[in-house]
Amino acid sequence: MNITGNTILITGGASGIGRALAEAFHKLGNQVIICGRRQAALDEVTAANPGMVSLQLDITDKASIAALAEQAIARFPALNVLINNAGIMREEDIKQSPAELHDAEQTIATNLSGTLRMSAALLPHLLEQPRSTLVTVSSGLAFVPMFSSPTYSATKAAIHSYSMSLRHQLQGTSVEVVEIAPPYVQTELLGEFQATDPNAMPLAEFIDEVMELLERGESEVIVERCKPLRFAAESGRMAEMIRTVNRL
Repeated sequence: MNITGNTILITGGASGIGRALAEAFHKLGNQVIICGRRQAALDEVTAANPGMVSLQLDITDKASIAALAEQAIARFPALNVLINNAGIMREEDIKQSPAELHDAEQTIATNLSGTLRMSAALLPHLLEQPRSTLVTVSSGLAFVPMFSSPTYSATKAAIHSYSMSLRHQLQGTSVEVVEIAPPYVQTELLGEFQATDPNAMPLAEFIDEVMELLERGESEVIVERCKPLRFAAESGRMAEMIRTVNRL
């Protein structure tokens, strides 16, 4: 992937990994458009990064995605990179309430359906560009599930599978498909404690390594700290990694 000279749209760009990626690309001179639900949070990011633009988006709403895609293409016809980053992670106790699927459904709508819909909405435009990139964000938990967050782990496994299929189908086109699989990173995905958890990878360190791998042209961006998860099955360490992730 070219990491300069792009017009990049990032979902979930107001916080965490999304904001950090947006700022990294912005510093390299790319035109960056961040999307998210909370306008105040978007405004905070754009105020801190002059030249960055924000568009409001409810990633769980089909109409919002369609409107966002139309608006983004009209305002930024050179748009050539989509980063599907928006995601939520919820803990679920299935034994306590097996019929309550609210958290599971919200996770699927955000993490999986949102990625599929955004990709479908912008893919025709990306195919018209001389060179473009569609980025998905999965997780190390796509390969080794966290039992307390079953739906999150399942959606990320689905994103990995979808990315592989999309990459195959788009061979020979102008669209490159890149998957980023983060390990446990210092963000607030699971709560404020995670942002300072010494067991999590520092966010800045993660972003630096990701940008290096993107510039190198990797189609699967797997930082060193995520490799034990990504290759758990291949290395015969699945049982060990399951114990590690789930603290068994």
